[in-house]
Amino acid sequence: MEFALEDLKKRAADKLIYNLEDLVKSYRQVLELVRKEKDLLLNADLEALNENNDAKEKIVLKLRSLDGLRVKYAGELARLVGVDEADARLLELARKLETAESDRLRSQHAALDLLIKRVKELNSENAQYAESALGQLNGAMNNIKETVVGKKTYGPKGKMQSGQNATAGNFVSKAR
Repeated sequence: MEFALEDLKKRAADKLIYNLEDLVKSYRQVLELVRKEKDLLLNADLEALNENNDAKEKIVLKLRSLDGLRVKYAGELARLVGVDEADARLLELARKLETAESDRLRSQHAALDLLIKRVKELNSENAQYAESALGQLNGAMNNIKETVVGKKTYGPKGKMQSGQNATAGNFVSKAR
């Protein structure tokens, strides 16, 4: 009976570890895409940026699926090693296993933790680049709008002046 339980634990741990390896591979792909996104944002290559975002979106969907499996496999292993499923943390599972699989779980946990932190950092940087680019674009659009529409300023005798002759920065003074 003990042999069968150990075999079940090993199989459950292997499923979880293979799932974690897939997660690590996918997060590495996301990391590469996020790095590429930074260059695309700096170069303002909209077409390539859209393609990159499509690829990133597909991987994010895959990650969600893999993460769902991770929760399922961690729950199975938790039941077998006597850990509450709600608290089934990878490091806790590794501690309870005390086998060769426990080292592999710790290793995958460390890799995932590092990758997720790096993706978050780069995403934060990219968000700043995107906001800056949008600010620049907004400023350019406002300049174009002002050029096309013209600014309305007061002309002589209190009448509004508009069109190409109206320029920004006209000062209106109070007569004494």
